[in-house]
Amino acid sequence: LAVYKVALVWPLEAEGIRKLAAETDEIFVIEEKRAFVEEQIKKILFHADAGKRPRVTGKADEKGVPLLPETYELSPALVADALIKRLKPLTDVKPFEDRMAVIHKNFDLKGKPSPVVRMPWYCSGCPHNTSTVVPEGSRALAGIGCHYMAMWMDRRTVMFTQMGGEGVPWIGQAPFTKEKHVFANLGDGTYFHSGLLAIRAAVAANINITYKILYNDAVAMTGGQHVDGQLSVVDMARQVEAEGVKKITVVSDEPWKYGNGANFPTGTEVRHRDDLNEIQKTLREIEGVTILIYDQTCAAEKRRRRKRGLMEDPAKRIIINERVCEGCGDCGEKSNCLSVAPVETEFGRKRQIDQSSCNKDYSCVKGFCPSFVTVLGGGLKKPEGAKLGDEVDALFKDMPEPQIASLDEPFSILVTGIGGTGVVTIGAILAMAAHLEDKGATTMDQTGLAQKGGAVTSHVRIARTPEDIHTVRLSTAGATVVLGCDMLVTADGNSLAKIHPRKTKVVLNMHKAQTGAFTHDPEWKIPADKVVDAVESLCDKDNLSTLNATQIATALTGNSIATNMFMLGYACQKGYIPLTPEAILRAIELNAASVKMNKQAFLWGRRAAFNLEKVEEISRPRGMGDLERHRELSKSADEVIARRVFSLTGYQNAAYAQRYKALVDAVQAADEKLGGGKAGRLTDAVARYYYKLMAYKDEYEVARLYTDGQFLEQIKQTFDGNIRLKFNLAPPLLARRDPATGELKKTEFGGWVLPAFRVLAKLKGLRGTAFDIFGYTEERRTERRLIGEYKAAIEKILPALGKDNYDLAVELASLPEHIRGYGHVKEKHLAKAKKREAELLEKLCGAGPCAEAQKKAA
Repeated sequence: LAVYKVALVWPLEAEGIRKLAAETDEIFVIEEKRAFVEEQIKKILFHADAGKRPRVTGKADEKGVPLLPETYELSPALVADALIKRLKPLTDVKPFEDRMAVIHKNFDLKGKPSPVVRMPWYCSGCPHNTSTVVPEGSRALAGIGCHYMAMWMDRRTVMFTQMGGEGVPWIGQAPFTKEKHVFANLGDGTYFHSGLLAIRAAVAANINITYKILYNDAVAMTGGQHVDGQLSVVDMARQVEAEGVKKITVVSDEPWKYGNGANFPTGTEVRHRDDLNEIQKTLREIEGVTILIYDQTCAAEKRRRRKRGLMEDPAKRIIINERVCEGCGDCGEKSNCLSVAPVETEFGRKRQIDQSSCNKDYSCVKGFCPSFVTVLGGGLKKPEGAKLGDEVDALFKDMPEPQIASLDEPFSILVTGIGGTGVVTIGAILAMAAHLEDKGATTMDQTGLAQKGGAVTSHVRIARTPEDIHTVRLSTAGATVVLGCDMLVTADGNSLAKIHPRKTKVVLNMHKAQTGAFTHDPEWKIPADKVVDAVESLCDKDNLSTLNATQIATALTGNSIATNMFMLGYACQKGYIPLTPEAILRAIELNAASVKMNKQAFLWGRRAAFNLEKVEEISRPRGMGDLERHRELSKSADEVIARRVFSLTGYQNAAYAQRYKALVDAVQAADEKLGGGKAGRLTDAVARYYYKLMAYKDEYEVARLYTDGQFLEQIKQTFDGNIRLKFNLAPPLLARRDPATGELKKTEFGGWVLPAFRVLAKLKGLRGTAFDIFGYTEERRTERRLIGEYKAAIEKILPALGKDNYDLAVELASLPEHIRGYGHVKEKHLAKAKKREAELLEKLCGAGPCAEAQKKAA
């Protein structure tokens, strides 16, 4: 079996081919795409003597049966499969066929998406989150780079072009459509490169278009490079004025920085980004080309500069009072931000701010909800685990040194994770550690748009010497270890294809890091069970380790970025890594980024592999008391009911709680009658959602939830130093309305609100009486009416409850789950719920069993 490597594919050197042909029975050509070298070989050998004209195969065999595909790429697995077919008549290929059987199974997975695809998304606090929004009734044309991602974010953004072609398709479309105007997104780097030409063409064509130029001060997608030849915002405004645009408006998160001395063109408006919707509505009515310059620094670049001390890091953070939060998702809608994360509690899904990833944009505060509190001054409190010293060392004094994995053959590590969390860093650390031990190492990172929260994989190969490594990318079923730092990326077909059912060790992080879908779908949940099933279907259970690495690492180090290093420490202690801990720690030092935290995370990972139960115990929050109980889920139907009776007693009084208990008891009796026992699904639904309606969050309740001690304890456990609190509220009797939407706008109130809240909380006895001044608003009257309507609906369906209509009854009883939020947000959700309620009642009671049952009862 000889190998002939072609250096010059065209024109093919004929003499060498003839010499090769004279010595072989078959020439098997391996080349990607269509046959090119193969056809030349056939042409060269066409007139050769029969004894010097071997079979020439490649894309097909001598009978025309396909061997190698003409499309996509040629992987080692595809080539091996074809070679085995050619060698089978000549020699024993059974060992290779056995190996290929595993590869064939995995090869079918390539390109198969995960149960949920982790799409790239804008960074937390990214200016694109706000700048790409268009007003109702308008659409936008996409730009390149980060602007491209707006096309899958439900922002009515379509059609991207090459760099410098942004908005140009509208020149051809405009004369043939009734649509009068479009927006076009354009980055500052593109503008300096060639985007100005697109604006010039639009002006020449005299079309109606608004160019939204995002001035974010960096080439964000590729790592924050400086824009060559960069102009200031004022220079840019002057330049487009000279091109003949009709109107220029500058929007910024800091409009005051321009002052009165900025030399903008005459007529240029400088406005706050909060007015963006109103501004865009104005610009779309102007004939001709208009310009909106959106000035806000890239969030990722801000983070870098703050770390380096080149930009002020404001001593201002946002925290959410989970018990006040309704889980409506309006904060996600307003901010499009993945740092607004879900937290599951006994009383439903709430929101919390991931302080590790938050870039301090504060757009989430615009969500119409009184649960957002601004914390000024101080800093994040160091977690308890980070404070432990000698005492914790004593707990793990028996931890042995890890067994170093063998390098009898090259070692292949696949690291999977989310862009921006340090996946590439793990690959670099491993490669450097191998170098320090005089071993060979290669890395290959597949990132795509992953700086923006999408899927990232790093292929790391380690061997005794560099010469032992022949390929950089991991082959199908070729991974020795998979560090699954994100479950969704690990469950993607391209990652799963690397797992060998008997040889691969998998460490899987069970943390449910939300995808971008969660920002506009508050009910979205990651199907963790399906993800684990996908991994288990390929991996021997004894080779799979699962743990919530993010939760543990964040609790112990105070930063979720420590997760991946924690995972590496875990794998190292398990004996899955062919490197010593000392080499890895030295590589961390040489990387010179968050050295102390990363070394600490690596050590905690090792400890978790040694005694996971003890590490989980240490990582559990301390001192949060009632808040932790609020997050702890009930274990039985009786507990669900008892906790809500207790809560309603505090909400109003014991008599109010007894009203709740009476209906739940009636439903429980009906469930028992059907044979469902006291823990039937209908009982659970009524217990949860009748409570939700009865415990509506009016002014008295919001005040109580801020002043009963639990929230202030949360503040105490989260922040250190001298802090001040500000509350973001929209009191119905005081709040102003947004001129563009007509909705109430929130205002920031100082700490003096807390004493006022304490007084208000004590007035809860006025709720529902003639002296309840808040009770006269339409929202409060509606909330009280819903309680009675729900009770009446449940009592109406109970007499006719049966197995045939049970599922409909449970759905009806669960409808309040979807009535979330405050003010106009709640109104919107209520309208949808009421529509569905009418449909369900029609099915349950419309001339059917309800009516018959009521006649019998009469």
